[in-house]
Amino acid sequence: MNKLVILLFLLVSVAAYAQSDKYGKEISLTEKTSISKILSKPDEFVGKTVLVEGEILDVCAMAGCWMELKSDAENQKVKIKVKDGDIVFPVEAKGKSALVEGTVYKIELTKEEAIEYYEHVAAEQGTEFDAASVKGPVTFYQIKGIGAVIN
Repeated sequence: MNKLVILLFLLVSVAAYAQSDKYGKEISLTEKTSISKILSKPDEFVGKTVLVEGEILDVCAMAGCWMELKSDAENQKVKIKVKDGDIVFPVEAKGKSALVEGTVYKIELTKEEAIEYYEHVAAEQGTEFDAASVKGPVTFYQIKGIGAVIN
């Protein structure tokens, strides 16, 4: 009898471990949009809710409030940003795969705002930043995450 209980416990433990970790709201979309498609014509996706998938390249080490997903195209990535505390992505998720639902949005920064933004990012990552590297206004696109599944 004890062997059966132990076996059952092990099976349940393995099944629980193998399950994906879910964050935020339940994903409702079924059709994925490639990150490269979004980044090729980002203005067409602004304000639209999309489902994207990719390898997690980086996670905010300070608050878990963002993660970067690798695109299906070379040298591309997209940042998934959430309101601090609404969802906390674990730093240990780097290298894993994520399926994320969220809304695409555009950020336009003046040169001064861009310098401030990149200084903040460098501080988060513990890297150095040279303000002279910002030559003018900056525009980029992110996805406001509402739900994610990390495998």
